[in-house]
Amino acid sequence: MQVATFGAGAVALLAFAVLTLGISPGQQGGALPDGIGIRTAAGPADHVGSVACAGCHERQAKDWASSHHAHAMAMPTGETVRGDFSGASVEVSGSKGRFFRDGDRYMVETEGRDGKPATFAVSHTFGWEPLQQYLVTFPDGRLQALPWAWDTRPAAAGGQRWFHVYGDEPIPPSDSRHWTRYQQTWNHMCAECHSTALDKGYDAAANTFRTTWSEISVGCESCHGGGRGHVDWAKGGARADVPLKGFAAREARRAAVDWTPDPATGSPRAGVARPTGDEVETCARCHARRGQVAGGWKPGRPLGDTHLPAFLTPDLFEDDGMMRDEVFNDHSFKQSLMYAKGVTCGDCHDAHSGKLKAAGATVCNQCHLAERFEAASHTGHQPGPKAPDCISCHMPARTYMVVDTRHDHSFRIPRPDLSMTLGTPNACNDCHADRPASWSAAAVERWHGPQRKGHQAYADAFHASRTGDLSARERLIRVATDGTTPDVARATAVLALRSWPSADAEATVAAALSSPDPLTRVAALRLQESQPPDARWRRGGPALADPVLIVRLAAAALLADQNPDGRPEPERARLRAAFTEYEAAQRLDADRPEGRAALALFRLRQGRLAEAEAEYLAALRLEPAAATVSVNLADLYRQQGREDAAEQVLRAAVMIAPTAAVAHHALGLSLIRSKRYADALRHLGLAVEHDPANARFAYVHVVALQSTGQAVAAARGLREAFERHPADADIVGMLLQQTMQAGDAKAAAPLAERLAKLRPDDPAIARLAARLRQ
Repeated sequence: MQVATFGAGAVALLAFAVLTLGISPGQQGGALPDGIGIRTAAGPADHVGSVACAGCHERQAKDWASSHHAHAMAMPTGETVRGDFSGASVEVSGSKGRFFRDGDRYMVETEGRDGKPATFAVSHTFGWEPLQQYLVTFPDGRLQALPWAWDTRPAAAGGQRWFHVYGDEPIPPSDSRHWTRYQQTWNHMCAECHSTALDKGYDAAANTFRTTWSEISVGCESCHGGGRGHVDWAKGGARADVPLKGFAAREARRAAVDWTPDPATGSPRAGVARPTGDEVETCARCHARRGQVAGGWKPGRPLGDTHLPAFLTPDLFEDDGMMRDEVFNDHSFKQSLMYAKGVTCGDCHDAHSGKLKAAGATVCNQCHLAERFEAASHTGHQPGPKAPDCISCHMPARTYMVVDTRHDHSFRIPRPDLSMTLGTPNACNDCHADRPASWSAAAVERWHGPQRKGHQAYADAFHASRTGDLSARERLIRVATDGTTPDVARATAVLALRSWPSADAEATVAAALSSPDPLTRVAALRLQESQPPDARWRRGGPALADPVLIVRLAAAALLADQNPDGRPEPERARLRAAFTEYEAAQRLDADRPEGRAALALFRLRQGRLAEAEAEYLAALRLEPAAATVSVNLADLYRQQGREDAAEQVLRAAVMIAPTAAVAHHALGLSLIRSKRYADALRHLGLAVEHDPANARFAYVHVVALQSTGQAVAAARGLREAFERHPADADIVGMLLQQTMQAGDAKAAAPLAERLAKLRPDDPAIARLAARLRQ
């Protein structure tokens, strides 16, 4: 359970700060409101709390006290709670909430994990604007985020009301997103970025948490690192010969830069080189879509030493890289020309208040001439109060959690022409929603010509790959090898080449192993999984000594089946060290089914089957509906000849998660092996029904239909599969074979051409395509 307390304990904690840090008693009231910035007794020894900083850094402390960071989390009091707890009630999609007081306690009545109404005491506030959420502490130390949030906006803007964070979407207790389930557990999902120096404190054996922090909210030391050495330096006379003024580390600093606009272009003449571990990496630790892989973060370290960033996958980003899901700002910003030129977050945002350095779009005028970029010749609109500004055109907004409007930070040129061809959104039609994208595209072309395409030039490649366009391989290779393309897009292109194998693609991936970008190296290592052991060692072995942790972790996963004792030094030591790091990264997520499942797979590849089974079972205890885990456990049982146990696991999986396609597919295969074909076909068919986007499921279902003599159904299924998956080589090859057996050379010719493009290095297919072409 969490151990930080305020209220009556705040005085004692403040006294602790005064006595141990030499802070004057009036200092807290002068720069910081009472209760803010105090170090808890559970904080690391090198942390002092923001209150210790306020005496010397009063202006920065006052700015910080007004920020969202300072209010990221708090104990519930009359000053911190913003919601209406006077007996208000709300109902959305059958879910109900009632909010009231019980003395000093703030209470919420809503459904619990069993679906029945229950009453819960709020233990913490969470967030400040434009919404505030509330947490409930359970006896096992879990803090769960209630589904109801308070809209802090003014009533005139639609605020001052309770709402459900998933809008009108029903979230039953069986859904992992239900407020009592693991997707809403604060200790993992939220805690690291809402408190300072957080220690999750998960006990895997007991399945309990004892989560602690230095400060309950995001304080000075969240960004600057532990400050005790700096305080000692200041108290000791601020000697000039002490490195970093007593801090253990600091973010890397860029060279001096001049952002003065060039009158000829209206923008700065040149940028500046960006050092590794700069200010943007500090912010990215929380303002990025990423997963934590290690603790011990300190300023100046690259993000990849503690966190694994996401790729630009279609569930998170549009084909052009614009944000789709809630991805925060880092990925968008790192796609921008401004990032490429060396701009940092602090060029536009005050580092302590978080506010823009100038109101609205006028912040852009620090570097860009207003008279040039606000003119109708640039915007296409006459200047005036209703004219669009830099933000509306270059930072399109999306709304998350019902009321939280956020702007894309890739600063892209509006591309309505891409909306026409690829279906991506664009800023023009965000405003002109009553007009087609063609109308907007024509207007942009009139104003700026047909070739003004911008810095992000990879939408067509990602779209082609995701829609099965045969030009995808060539397009992805161009993106992956173009040095002017943002690193995160190049990494994503390398990863996407998995679906487009060829000698050229393999050469591109091999070159990416030595990319200067860590995420690109990770992508390249992941694509070595199908290589034989010797090839995997040749390509993955050098990465065991990579300076960035996420690359070493990818190498460890790739080489899990390698025996360290069979390697000479220093390879043996590096392999063992990487294995240890990989296990530690998964143990960090031992409270999550995916963490336990990743460790199980690692153990499985090491041949430690009993330990693998134990990890899979632990994952299923955490989340019985984790169908992929059930499938992997069943496959382990199959390898051991325990087919009955495998079937039992899979039947339990489809019972708990009846729409889990992967479980139906695996159960169908198990039933095929035991020759129960009718039941097998039913489950294989359900897999296709529940996940029509999975080509493998469709292919296997067709094969099963053919093998059981259901020729008509198989032919129909094959046609449907080809329509959905025109770039799947197995499906195309099967349809080609069927067409040739029917003697239809005319229909077979284009299929052979397609298969030759999907498998360009297969000479037999090339000869067949040439023969049919003639």
